[in-house]
Amino acid sequence: MKEISLKYGCNPNQKPASIYMADGSELPVTVVNGKPGYINFLDALNGWQLVKELKEATGMPAAASFKHVSPAGAAIGRPLDDTLRTVYRIDDEIKELTPIASAYARARGADRMSSFGDFIALSDKCDEITARLIKHEVSDGIIAPGYTPEALEILKSKKKGNYNIIQIDTSYVPEMIEEKQVFGVSFEQGRNEIPINKELLDEIVTKNTELPDTVKEDMLVAMITLKYTQSNSVCYVKDGQAIGIGAGQQSRIHCTRLAGDKADNWFLRQNPKVTELPFRDDLARAEVDNAIDLYISEYDDDILSDGAWERVFTEKPERFTKEEKKEWLKQNSDVVLGSDAFFPFGDNIERAAKSGVKYVVQPGGSIRDDNVIETCDKFGMVMCFTGVRLFHH
Repeated sequence: MKEISLKYGCNPNQKPASIYMADGSELPVTVVNGKPGYINFLDALNGWQLVKELKEATGMPAAASFKHVSPAGAAIGRPLDDTLRTVYRIDDEIKELTPIASAYARARGADRMSSFGDFIALSDKCDEITARLIKHEVSDGIIAPGYTPEALEILKSKKKGNYNIIQIDTSYVPEMIEEKQVFGVSFEQGRNEIPINKELLDEIVTKNTELPDTVKEDMLVAMITLKYTQSNSVCYVKDGQAIGIGAGQQSRIHCTRLAGDKADNWFLRQNPKVTELPFRDDLARAEVDNAIDLYISEYDDDILSDGAWERVFTEKPERFTKEEKKEWLKQNSDVVLGSDAFFPFGDNIERAAKSGVKYVVQPGGSIRDDNVIETCDKFGMVMCFTGVRLFHH
């Protein structure tokens, strides 16, 4: 197909809308089911690039959960332990996850609030196990290089048969020059095709230089995720998955705080006081997610006050105190922090240390690099300078 007409653009008043190839050639995507919209295709195409590069960089299946043209989660297919299976809401009937299913579970489970109504991207063919995980989640659609017949049957049953399913041609290679228009003015630039690999991690600028291979892999996850996140952006990664992404902030410290708060929430959700909350059986998954978010936040009165808790729990839970949360967060460790541009001040590192960050990867090049390095040394962190900025707009 050379052109796909869309219902409207970003908003209902923006008509007409379509996607097509400027040179008149065939589109590299096929709509298998549903009617994807303008923003769906933006998420799908950005998500596909992210997971494709993650797979190439790590050799492992990869998945991403996109919302509003930035990833809410991204991960490679490392196995899940029992705690993460519980936190990510994996049904007991699914005894074993395939690598691509593990990648999806991690990408979707890291920030469940942000991933509500997401667009999914998979580096590998969607199998039945992955489709069974997707079946229970609120999602707008998926892009993948293929689907097993069993997976396709499950996915087509979502949204009353209208779930958006896109298949990408893996042999497609875009032109090296990309273009777009803003206010009638045409912009063009060379595509950001710089290879992101372990060679970028050779310049270690801190006193601590110990960098395990698994951490290098996590750094690749951070950098490739940032490459497709609206800038400014910061990403916290642990065990092959993004656990906190701060996107589109004007100030880098605000990115670091936002992403750090999300990383903290990810870890707090693994506390037994949270995993053992006595939820009512009639709650939808999204209602459970919203309740957990309130329970671990400073607004817990909204869920624990008399007249409120009864709507969610079978019995009133004990409060998760500020002191208990602080002590629990001290156990988080070996987290990677990535940034799409240099850190201008050491305050970013100070904030990151509160979320268990031990490893930092960033371009470097600030006039205050010495201050940032000194702050990393203060916490015994390892920091790499890549020399590569990864702005995305």
